[in-house]
Amino acid sequence: MSEKYDKGGIQVISRAASILRVLKETQSGMSLGNIAARVSLPRSTVQRITSALAEEGYVITDAHGGGLRLGPELSALAGAAQYNIVEHCRLLLNELTQKTGETTDLAVMRGIGMVFLDQVPGSHRLTTVSKVGEVFPLTTTANGKACLAQLPEDEAAKLITNEWTRNGVTSDVDALLRQLAEIRRTGLAYDLDEHSSGVSAIGFAFTNWGGELHAISVPVPSSRFSGQRRMIEKALLETAVNIQRIFK
Repeated sequence: MSEKYDKGGIQVISRAASILRVLKETQSGMSLGNIAARVSLPRSTVQRITSALAEEGYVITDAHGGGLRLGPELSALAGAAQYNIVEHCRLLLNELTQKTGETTDLAVMRGIGMVFLDQVPGSHRLTTVSKVGEVFPLTTTANGKACLAQLPEDEAAKLITNEWTRNGVTSDVDALLRQLAEIRRTGLAYDLDEHSSGVSAIGFAFTNWGGELHAISVPVPSSRFSGQRRMIEKALLETAVNIQRIFK
């Protein structure tokens, strides 16, 4: 009986891990039915396992009705493992700033926004500055659009609509989806005076070992953006190659 119990316990752990891996792929939440289909388990089994995970804080219900997504307790576990994305990226941010003379930013996609993690200031007298912990929108920033482009189109469309509805914006979702397709093709996303007047930016997205979407971007005062654009694009693409070597 003990051996049978052990096997059952191992099976539950394996199934819970499969569910968490599926949820890792979504930023906006997933329904029980969709999770069940992805992990090839009955919906009732998925419901029992996710209920237990929710009690421990490993999954939570999305506040905007998008189903279940990963919970805060997983972030605490990641912190306990002493994994620090800022430490891994800081050297590359420094190199990028040295190449361009411009400020470089690191952000992570968390739920419905981009959370600012780190910044290396540029050498120009006129630079852009943000605060660690500040949250940026997805649809008007280079880092946000870069991350949206990494998601399945239906999930990206849901996040776009969600953000625009919250902010009373009426715009063309299909047009932005076409822009995301171009970002996937070129590897670079652009903010041309969209988020802040007088500031433009270019960025790219990448996935870390834990499956989280991050972005590195270079914000530039629009007054010198056109003159710096090609050089920044080249430097960012070189940095993207180096990032992929780290997180492959």
